[in-house]
Amino acid sequence: MQVRKKRPLSARDSAGRAGEPVRFARSPCPIANLLDIVGDKWSLLVARDLLRGRTTYGQLLDSPEQIPTNILADRLKRLEKAGIITRSPYHQRPVRYAYQLTKKGRDFSDLLSAIVRWARRHLPETRTFEEVLAARVRGSLARRGNTNDGGTE
Repeated sequence: MQVRKKRPLSARDSAGRAGEPVRFARSPCPIANLLDIVGDKWSLLVARDLLRGRTTYGQLLDSPEQIPTNILADRLKRLEKAGIITRSPYHQRPVRYAYQLTKKGRDFSDLLSAIVRWARRHLPETRTFEEVLAARVRGSLARRGNTNDGGTE
């Protein structure tokens, strides 16, 4: 097995400055580099929840996927270091932080929408949170005897 040292590749940074060395972990491939930042099981789910308006550690922890606390803390640090989220204290004793997507992080909405479209096409049993909520509301109305779903009677 041959071991090669990684060398910096010349590329444009996110601000568009040419000629500065950029260290890519594997290659300059956009997909590989995105995966180096958010290619784990949890990071895109954290971004999804932030896009849905969740802002605190407790709200993010309450996700239906049940992210472990140590992994949530790690992913928040990783996403902050990558410039995808920011945090600001909202309580001093003990210090508690609110998390917010940066412009870079809000741009994930396009990526997540593409993933949803693909999953809807190829994984037909998947449902969005909005669809799950709407089904619960319809079920609740039906149990109460109010079966009018907006159609003609």
